[in-house]
Amino acid sequence: MSDNQSWNSSGSEEDLEPREELGHPVGVAEFSGVLSKWTNYIHGWQDRWVVLKNNTLSYYKSQDETEYGCRGSLCLSKAVITPHEFDECRLDISVNDSVWYLRAQDPEHRHHWIDSIELHRSIREGRRDKGGVQGTVIIPPPLADSGYGSESSLRRHGSMLSLTSATSGYSATSTSSFKKGHSLREKLAEMETFRDILCRQVDTLQRYFDACADGVSKDELQRDKIVEDDEDDFPNTRTDGEFLHNNNNGSKEKLFQALNPKGINGIDFKGEAITFKATTAGILATLSHCIDLMVKSEDSWQKRMDKEMEKRRRIEEGYKSTLNDLKKKTHFGGPDYEEGPNSLINEDEFFDAVEAALDRQDKMEEQSQTEKTRIQRSSPVPPGDVYSSTGTHRFSNKVEDMVQSHMTYSLQDVGGDANWQLVVEEGEMKVYRREVEENGIVLDPLKATHSVKGVTGHEVCHYFWDTTYRNDWETTIENFNVVETLSDNAVIIYQTHKRVWPASQRDVLYLSAMRKILANNENDPDTWLVCNFSVDHDDAQPTNRCVRAKINIAMICQTLVSPPEGDKEISRDNIMCKITYVANVNPGGWAPASVLRAVAKREYPKFLKRFTSYVQEKTAGKPILF
Repeated sequence: MSDNQSWNSSGSEEDLEPREELGHPVGVAEFSGVLSKWTNYIHGWQDRWVVLKNNTLSYYKSQDETEYGCRGSLCLSKAVITPHEFDECRLDISVNDSVWYLRAQDPEHRHHWIDSIELHRSIREGRRDKGGVQGTVIIPPPLADSGYGSESSLRRHGSMLSLTSATSGYSATSTSSFKKGHSLREKLAEMETFRDILCRQVDTLQRYFDACADGVSKDELQRDKIVEDDEDDFPNTRTDGEFLHNNNNGSKEKLFQALNPKGINGIDFKGEAITFKATTAGILATLSHCIDLMVKSEDSWQKRMDKEMEKRRRIEEGYKSTLNDLKKKTHFGGPDYEEGPNSLINEDEFFDAVEAALDRQDKMEEQSQTEKTRIQRSSPVPPGDVYSSTGTHRFSNKVEDMVQSHMTYSLQDVGGDANWQLVVEEGEMKVYRREVEENGIVLDPLKATHSVKGVTGHEVCHYFWDTTYRNDWETTIENFNVVETLSDNAVIIYQTHKRVWPASQRDVLYLSAMRKILANNENDPDTWLVCNFSVDHDDAQPTNRCVRAKINIAMICQTLVSPPEGDKEISRDNIMCKITYVANVNPGGWAPASVLRAVAKREYPKFLKRFTSYVQEKTAGKPILF
C-alpha cells in the first residue's frame, strides 16, 4: 500500500474509497477469501465467501453468489476482534449484540485476516483524527492569570472573584454540601481581601527596601570620597545624626542626613510592619476557621461518599449481571457453549439445556407415536433353533464370551457387595446403578428389572433385535444402517443419535446378536438374550462430526407361564415376561458427570416403559410366540 493517503479533512463518516493523487494509487485493497462461519448448533461450521472492503466485512454463501448481494455484513468501526484462546484458526468479531464466529484454514491465514481488518480500522480512525481531533492540545491558562505563582512574586491580582471562581469550578454542590457552606464562602472572600491587602503591603515594603538599599549605597560612595580628599578633616557627627564637614573658611556643611522612619517617599515603615503583621494574623485566623468548618463537615462528607460508593457498587454489579445475561441469551447457541473441554456453560446450565431439549423431543415423539403404531410392519420370524447357536463368523468367539458373561454376572442378585443403588422404583420396574468414573468420564453400570404381562421373552427380544421395528420404539436415534450381516442372528449396526444441545452428537458402532439359552432343568424357563457390544469396522470409521460412544448392553428375558384353568388353552393372560436389562455405556466427550447421571436416571425408565408397552401393543391378538 502506498504511503500517500487521501483523507477527508472534515473527518466525516463516509466510506473510504481508493483515490489517486499525483499519479500514485491511494487507498486500501479489497481482501477476500473462504472462511468457515458458525451458523447454528444444527449445521455447525459452514464455508462462506467473506469480503473485507471499505471498513466493512460481508459474507456470501459462495463466491459465485456475490452478484446477488451479501447475506450479512458488519461495520468494523466499533467491532471487537478476538482471536480464540485455544483454537489457533478461529477469530470472533462482535459488534454490540451481533457476533460472528469465523475459522480460517490455518493460523497463518487467520493472522492475515486480522492484520487486514486492523489495517482498515486504523485507516478509518486515522482519517477521523486528521479531520481535526488529532493533534489538538488543550493548554490550561497560565498560573499568573489566577494571581498565584506569577512572574513576580509580588504581583497583585485585582479581581476579588478569582478565588471564589476557582473554588466554584469543582461543582456547585460541593460547596453547598457543607452544613455551614455560607460561612465557608464568606471566609474564602475574606481570604481574597487579605490577599489583596497583603500583596499591596509586600509591594510597599519592597519599594521601601529598594530605596533603603539605594540610599545606603550612595552614602557609602560619598563618605569614601570625602575621606580620601581630607583624611585629617573627618566630618563630625551631631547629636541629631547629621554629618558635618569643615570648609576652608572654618564653616561647617551638612553632608547628608540620617534616614528616619518616614524619610523615603513618606513610607511609614513601622506602620506598614504593624499592618503586615495584622494581615498575616487575620489570614491565619481565617485559615483556622476554614479548617474547623471542614473538620466539622468531614463526617457528613464521609457518609455521603460511602453512600455514593455503595450505590455505585450496586449499579456496577447490576450492569455486569445484566450484561452477562444478555450475552448468554444472545450467544447461547454459539460454539463456545457446546460440550467441550473449554465450554463456557456450567453444569446447571448444561443440565437445563439438555432437559429442555429432551422435553421437546418427547413432545414431538408423542405427536408422532400414534401414527407409528398404526403402521403394520412385519418380518418373518426365523425358527427357534437359529438362535440356539452363535454361528460361524469372525466375531463368533467374542459373541459367545459376551453371552456367557451376561448369563453369569447379569442375572446375579443386586444384593451383596456389588454396591448397587436403587435409583428408580415404579411398580414392577426397579432401576439400580453403581457409580464408576474413569479419567473423569462417567461409566456407571446400570441394571433394571421389570415384569411385563401378556408377552413372552422371545417376543420381547425379537422386537428389540429386529431393525425393522427399531424406529417405532426408539426415539433417540436420528438414523441407522446395517453395516454387515454376519449370520441370521448377528448383524453389525451403525447408528447416530439425535443431538441434544449443548451436548455433542453421539454415534455408536456395535454388533447385535440374539440367542436362545436352553434351561438345564426342565422346570426352569429358557432364556432369550440380545447382546449389543461395540466393535470396529472399516466401513464405519469415527468422524469429527460425532463423538463415538462405546456400549455393552444386554436384554435378558425369561417367560413365566401360569397353568390355565381346566382344559383351557394358554392365553396371554397366563404368561408374563421377566426382563433383566443391563447397560455399560462409555459416552466419551466432556459432558458433566452430574448431567449424565441425571439424564440416565430420567431416560432409562422411560425407555423400558415405552418399549414394553410397544411390544404389548404389537402382540395383542396375535398367536403367542414361545
